[in-house]
Amino acid sequence: MSVGTSSAPGEERTARPPAPRPGDVADLGIDPDQLPDGLVVADEHGRVICFNAAAQRITAVPAEQALGQTLETALPLEDLEGRRWWQLTDPYGGLAIRVGQPERNLLLHGGREVLVSARYVRTHPTGPVRRVVVTLRDTEARRRTERSHAELIATVAHELRSPLTSVKGFTATLLAKWERFTDDQKRLMLETVDADADRVTRLIAELLDISRIDSGRLEVRRQPVDIGAAVGRHIQAHVAAGRPADRFLLRVQHPLPALWADPDKIDQVLSNLLENAVRHGEGTVTIDITPSASPRDREHAEPAATSVTVSDEGPGIPEESMNRVFTRFWRGSKRGGTGLGLYIVKGIVEAHGGTITVGRAPGGGAEFRFTLPVAAPAYLT
Repeated sequence: MSVGTSSAPGEERTARPPAPRPGDVADLGIDPDQLPDGLVVADEHGRVICFNAAAQRITAVPAEQALGQTLETALPLEDLEGRRWWQLTDPYGGLAIRVGQPERNLLLHGGREVLVSARYVRTHPTGPVRRVVVTLRDTEARRRTERSHAELIATVAHELRSPLTSVKGFTATLLAKWERFTDDQKRLMLETVDADADRVTRLIAELLDISRIDSGRLEVRRQPVDIGAAVGRHIQAHVAAGRPADRFLLRVQHPLPALWADPDKIDQVLSNLLENAVRHGEGTVTIDITPSASPRDREHAEPAATSVTVSDEGPGIPEESMNRVFTRFWRGSKRGGTGLGLYIVKGIVEAHGGTITVGRAPGGGAEFRFTLPVAAPAYLT
């Protein structure tokens, strides 16, 4: 059954404007120079009729030089084996059912690599090609991603090698010479194996967190969280590990709004920030917990969020490094580990809808402040 419209006798029917033809960017009210990717359009004779600003930037060819030239002259492309791409693809000849070329890596004159895709525009499915629309994309962003992945793999391989070598060495020694060791020696070796196994487990957990953060799949399971009690537990753990109790100062401003967050992930954030302050800072580590405005809506003054500030009295973070603190692999001077902890902390805070910043503490050390909205789970709203 088809559904149509009718008009009363004598009533004038308004015709719909024709849809713009594919490839006619100007018909859509868009200036080709506003497009983020390079755009090159050739007419039915293979002459370039559009060469936008991004195409000029990517190819380093002025538009006035490219316009009117053939595609092969204005855009000399080769595949990675050195073959001329336009001769291989022959957009104006060959099969009449072809609609274009998928994106692939090609080389410009001089060897610069670009991502190229093409669309063949025909007036009817098997008719002659009326337009060839080519898009160009710079590969620098992809290369940065690939370099980041390579660095991650290298870092993980390095961090795994040390504890696994230790675990293998101690277990092999115990299995081969069990009777030769005293109980105290056996206990020491097994405790070392246990600590190294924990280190491997933490590294694997970091990798899983990074994967979820990068793909936007980090799940937040909100529950009521007593943030003051959570900080207190972490302080007690440091004291039990042998650090002096007067190294820590916890200040809580009441009343705090009810906070709903993922307790395990908030523990991960607190653990990382306190460990950094203790290990890399000096003097007293101060933790301030205060009510604040929502990090996403600061126009309203009511306390719709909770802020936690962790500061120390050490040398702090150099001003020129502060914009890189939350990036992957940032360690700074005298910093060990994988350099992934603060990257994960930022991902967890942002997954809660919060914000995190770094600055200089009143005592001269580093100051980390994260703010979490007090939003309840969807089923309670």
